[in-house]
Amino acid sequence: MKKLWIGILSICLIAGLSGLEDWAIAAESFPVKPITFIVPLEAGSDGDIISRPLCQKASAILGQPILIVNKPGAGSSIGYRETHSAKPDGYTLGYGMATLLTNKMQGIMPLDFADYTIMGSWYYMSPVIIASTKTQRPFKKMEEVIAFAKSHPGELSLATGAVGQSWWVATMAFVEGTGLKFNIIPQPGAGGLTTTHVAGGHSDLGVTAIPTAKPQIDAGNLRALANLAPKRALAPYDNIPTLKDLGYDVSYESFGIIVGPPKIPKEVADKIAIAFHAAASDPEYQKFLLGRYGTPFVLRPDEATKYINEKRISLRKIMDKAGILKEK
Repeated sequence: MKKLWIGILSICLIAGLSGLEDWAIAAESFPVKPITFIVPLEAGSDGDIISRPLCQKASAILGQPILIVNKPGAGSSIGYRETHSAKPDGYTLGYGMATLLTNKMQGIMPLDFADYTIMGSWYYMSPVIIASTKTQRPFKKMEEVIAFAKSHPGELSLATGAVGQSWWVATMAFVEGTGLKFNIIPQPGAGGLTTTHVAGGHSDLGVTAIPTAKPQIDAGNLRALANLAPKRALAPYDNIPTLKDLGYDVSYESFGIIVGPPKIPKEVADKIAIAFHAAASDPEYQKFLLGRYGTPFVLRPDEATKYINEKRISLRKIMDKAGILKEK
């Protein structure tokens, strides 16, 4: 009986060592098959559009296709959950945004960025304040909005994204930072419905992204009045003043990070991080990103983790002041 147990333990030890060896071989040869990249947004959204060429460039570096899978819904939590629950072998990756923090803060899901493998960031994007040309108050400058809001608090309607989502949080930062009062009208989803709502004259103002609003701006239905970015954008958007230009120390940006399920082997995660870092640093891609009103923001995993930790502090304050902070 003793010899039998020794034999069983020997087999288990060999099997265990064999498993570790398999992991080492897998990490060394990674990738050997296509990689799935989960975008927690609808196809055709700003985030989806800027993800595709990034993944194409990373795919060329890694030598395997990277397949975009759109999983929108529930404040992006559907896509986030699927990324988190995937096998930690590096063959399922995901796109994380500010909602990967705010979803937990408002109780939508129990996960945030600390529950994932972080493999760096590649951009940030700030929204703009848009004005309808179809309402009774077709503002042409942000100074006009500020003057009217001060003398008529709560009268101006302001459309934004769903409660707790990125552009809604940006709106709260704007309201808190300026002390102005508006009739805030959240829209389902992100910026698309906000743009349509304001362009149709149903709200005086809105908070959305330039790429989403640009067709309606070009059509004359909207005007971009102010930028919530830390600094002015490059041409042709450099004529849009920032809130800091107007005397308010307010800015907001949503970031884009590469994430994967927890416990991806370090060797595999490093390969992915290096590939996406190179893709995001590519001048051709950065030119494309700037054309979509995004700002290149290429950080390595440790740098991205530090940045997100700092971002968490400011976002918690905004959510708390808005009365929707549920995370303890």
